[in-house]
Amino acid sequence: MSEAGKEKAAPKGDPRDADKAEAKAKKAAGKRVEKSAGTQVSVGEEARDPNYVPRFKARYNDVVKPELMKKFGYKNAMQVPKINKIVLNIGAGEAASDQKKIQAAVNDLTAIAGQKVVTTRAKKAIATYKIREGLPIGVKVTLRKDKMYEFLDRLITMALPRVRDFRGLNGKSFDGRGNYAMGLKEHIVFVEIDYDKTETVWGMDIIFNTSAKTDAEARALLEGFQFPFTN
Repeated sequence: MSEAGKEKAAPKGDPRDADKAEAKAKKAAGKRVEKSAGTQVSVGEEARDPNYVPRFKARYNDVVKPELMKKFGYKNAMQVPKINKIVLNIGAGEAASDQKKIQAAVNDLTAIAGQKVVTTRAKKAIATYKIREGLPIGVKVTLRKDKMYEFLDRLITMALPRVRDFRGLNGKSFDGRGNYAMGLKEHIVFVEIDYDKTETVWGMDIIFNTSAKTDAEARALLEGFQFPFTN
């Protein structure tokens, strides 16, 4: 190889070029790591103020918890009952003949809950009702933490007052283990539902799972959130 050829080929193998390329790659990698380390928001969720506290969560900490400690004589704040989760369920029996109604139920419950819901499917076939095994027949969702308190706020302050001929909640619908169940005949009482665009009115089951050991404690807990019990 001629001297000119050697001089021309030399820069390609120059260690300084390799060092520059390596430094450039590290810099680019650093930028990617820095970008991925930022606040990540899941699909379907909105970025929230880190100092945000739902109104009913604040009420539990500031009002309900102290009242329960005084009423039942708890010595430790960890003994005070709390709501663990709220389960919402819509049984769409009509979906056996029209599966499009299942999607309507999914959309409505998603709007009410503010999070993704799951469909419930038939565990066995029932020929009388034209239900096949595995056929979607309802939708449900479980709410916890902030979503749970936000739903509870909307239920008590906005939805229940809109129930037709509402006379209060049955205070005997506890299961003996501190859990409470209630039902709504019309899901359209929630402000998230556009009545004009609703073809089917669904009934809803709402179950409140608490850490209370007795029904009396669970009732006192829910009364702290202004549940309008009648008996």
